Amino acid sequence: MENKVSRWCLVSMASIPLVMTLGNSMLIPVLPIFEKKVGITSFQSSTIITSYSVAAIFLIPVAGYLSDRFGRKIVILPSLVLAFIGGLIAGFSSWKVDDPFIWITIGRVLQGIGAAGATPIILPLVGDLYKGDDEKASSCLGIIETSNTFGKVLSPILGSLFAVFLWFLPFFSISFFSLISIILVFFFIKVPKGEEEEPQPFKQFLQKTKDIFKQEGKWLYPVFLLGVYAMLVLFAVLFFMSDILEKIHQIKGVKKGFVLAIPLFTLCIAAFVTGKKIKGDTAVMKWVLVIALIMMSASVVFVGYVSEKIILLLIVTSVLGTAIGGMLPTLDALITEGIEKGERGTITSFYSSSRFIGVAAGPPVMSLLMKEYLNMGYMAGGAIGAILLLIVWFLIKPEKRANKTKNA
Repeated sequence: MENKVSRWCLVSMASIPLVMTLGNSMLIPVLPIFEKKVGITSFQSSTIITSYSVAAIFLIPVAGYLSDRFGRKIVILPSLVLAFIGGLIAGFSSWKVDDPFIWITIGRVLQGIGAAGATPIILPLVGDLYKGDDEKASSCLGIIETSNTFGKVLSPILGSLFAVFLWFLPFFSISFFSLISIILVFFFIKVPKGEEEEPQPFKQFLQKTKDIFKQEGKWLYPVFLLGVYAMLVLFAVLFFMSDILEKIHQIKGVKKGFVLAIPLFTLCIAAFVTGKKIKGDTAVMKWVLVIALIMMSASVVFVGYVSEKIILLLIVTSVLGTAIGGMLPTLDALITEGIEKGERGTITSFYSSSRFIGVAAGPPVMSLLMKEYLNMGYMAGGAIGAILLLIVWFLIKPEKRANKTKNA
């Protein structure tokens, strides 16, 4: 029996990655302000992003297992509440505490735990709702990923705008957006009836997970690596741009937010179009990944060289954004459509965890490379992309995957 998914259910699902993206990306343009107001170094300010992501990395697989065992919605709602509380702690400590860095970090860790329990559960939830309809699932995943990337477009603009009024207002705004998402999820996401299965014992779960990685590892591991690579490059470049737009180009405040949003806008458009076009076709997915990796590898090496010429910088980073936008919904679809429902939450959670590794590593790696090894770092990024291109070409086999998906 086909499950009808209402528009409000789609909006509710899309609100979760939107809120979690705002929770991280909104702070990137205001990190230089945090450094001055709190009296911290560039590396310390990068840990405001990293603390959120590190918490998520370790807890996402746990959330995936719990969602398979107890249900998607039961895990999502408490996680959103934690994100709400984390924003309040970070905001109030910035407002009232003399030396707030530790308390901001604690608030960010709580938000990361919230992200761990909410964001990765959306992918298997889409698979549950559209079971047996890969085309609709791909289209929905495109909308979800577009919401995620649209959050990235809004983030620098909103973060810069809020910071104009109060430098710590972005923290409070995260709690406000989390509250909206809590209300939407509570009222509009309906768990499909008759789909529940008897939860498997933990020992059996571990064995099944090992078996999946043994059987599907040839294509799963490359997908995980691509998730790490895409997010590491994206957040490293955004952190770098946030810094140089102020220091070299004297672009600050809301204007900086709009400039940062340009490559993210191309990412958003590419994610939306890709989600509509791939339609569960693994052969098309492989070619999207190949083309995206060629574009990424070719463009990332030039970011440092063109950083002093704003137009060229925006052209290069927009090409990079387009490539990442094409890659993300494709990776989502490969995993969601290639893994059976009972293990989908766990496997997609490992994938989401891999993406958070990239998010966590990007800003601190860039803060260490910026002073002396900038261009060398970007060239290394291009070389890694070329290696991943070869891995995708030889290890992701569309024909075999397509058959497996149909038989699942």
